[in-house]
Amino acid sequence: MLIGEVAQQSGISARMLRHYDRIGLVRPSGRTAGGYRDYSDDDLRRLFHVEGLRSLGLGLQEIAEVLDGDRFSPASLVEELIAATRERLEREQELLRRLSWVRASEPRAWSDVLRTIGMLRGLDSGDPRLRQRLALQLSVEGADAAALAEVLLEEPEANVAGTFDWVLAQTGDHSIDVLVTALSSDDAHRRRRAVAALTKISSPAATAALAEAHRHPDPQVRVPALLARGGLGQPDAVDGLVRLVVDGDHDVDAADVLGALATRHGHADRVVDALAAALTAADAPARRRLVAALADVPGPRVAEILTACTHDPDPGVAHTARYLLGRR
Repeated sequence: MLIGEVAQQSGISARMLRHYDRIGLVRPSGRTAGGYRDYSDDDLRRLFHVEGLRSLGLGLQEIAEVLDGDRFSPASLVEELIAATRERLEREQELLRRLSWVRASEPRAWSDVLRTIGMLRGLDSGDPRLRQRLALQLSVEGADAAALAEVLLEEPEANVAGTFDWVLAQTGDHSIDVLVTALSSDDAHRRRRAVAALTKISSPAATAALAEAHRHPDPQVRVPALLARGGLGQPDAVDGLVRLVVDGDHDVDAADVLGALATRHGHADRVVDALAAALTAADAPARRRLVAALADVPGPRVAEILTACTHDPDPGVAHTARYLLGRR
C-alpha cells in the first residue's frame, strides 16, 4: 500500500509517516518498481501499534523501545502511564483553579491580572498560619473580593476560613455572586464555606441570597437559609422552622425566629397554627420544645393551647406549659 493510501485510510498525515520512516519507527518494507514506499500488512500492524501507544501518552522513543525490545512490561508500563497522567491532571487542575480565581476578579488589563496573582500567590501557601497572616494583612479591592471568595471556598482549615470570612465581610457585597453559585455546588465543603461567608457578611443582599436556599437538600445549607428567611419576615419559612423545633435541630434559634415572625412581622396566626398542628403528632421531647416555642407568641389562642398542655401526660410538657401561663 502506497503512502498516500495509508495516509487516507489511517488518518495519519503523509508528513508524519515520512517522519516515522526517517527515525526508523515504521519503515515500509517494500518499494514499488517506481521507487515509492510500499507498506506491507506487517508494516501497517506496526503503524497501528505505534498510534495506539501514542494515544496512551508515550513518546516516540519510548514506543520504539516497547516495540523493539523488552525494557517495558505491559503492566509496569500501564502503571507508569497512570502515574504520569495523574500528575498531569493535578497540574492542569491547579492551573484551572488559578485561572478561575483570576477570572473571578474580572480583570480589564494585564495589570489587574498581575495584581490578583500577587494577592493569591501567598494565599496559596501550604502553611495555614501564613495564609491566615497574609489574609489579615490584605487590603482587598472590590474587584478582588470574588477571587478571594474562590480561595475561601477551597480553604481546608476552619480558622483560616474564618479569617477569610472576616476579610470578605469588609468588602461589602462584591463576593456574593461567587458565594451564591457555590451553594449549588456538588462539593459539600464549598457549599458550607459559602453559607458561613454569607452569614458573616450579613448585609441585606447577602442575607436575602442565603434565604433563597431555604429548600436546599443539604441541611447544612437549608437550616441557616430557613433562619435567614424567617429573620426577613417571610411567612413561608414558618413550616420549616417548626420542623426544626420538632426535630431538635437548632430548635432554640428556630423558636426565636418564630417569635419574631409572630411579634414583629404580623404572622402570629400562621405561627400558632403550625405549632398547634405539630403538637398533635409529636412525641414528648418534641412537645416540650414546641410548647417552649410558644413563649414569645402573642394572642389568646396561645393561652388556650398552653392551658390544654398543662394536662399533658408528660410532666415536662405540663410543667413548661404552667410556667409559661404564669408568665403571661
